[in-house]
Amino acid sequence: MEYQSVFLGLGLALFLIGTAGALVRRTAIIVFLSIEIMLGGVNLVFLTFARSTQSAEGAFMVMCIMAVAAVEAAVGLAIFIRMYQKTGSIDVERFNLLKW
Repeated sequence: MEYQSVFLGLGLALFLIGTAGALVRRTAIIVFLSIEIMLGGVNLVFLTFARSTQSAEGAFMVMCIMAVAAVEAAVGLAIFIRMYQKTGSIDVERFNLLKW
C-alpha cells in the first residue's frame, strides 16, 4: 500500500506550520524552531519523492539539508547568546542592536 500522498500532506503541513510560526511569533527561539520545522517538512518531501522514484538523489539532498540545519543551529545559538548578553532579551524587534 502506498502512503505517498500521506507523507506529502504531512510534509506540506509541517512546512505550513513552520511558516506560520516564523511569521507570527516574535521570539527569536520560536522563529528558529519554526525554520527547523520547515526544514523537516522539506526533508520529508524529498525522501518521499526519492522513495517513489527509487533514486538516491533525494537522500543526498536530505543529508545536505541536515548539514545546513546543524550549521544553522550552531550559528543561531551563538547569535542568541550574544543577543541576550547585549540586550537581556531575545526579541526579534531588537535584532538591529547587534550592529557594530
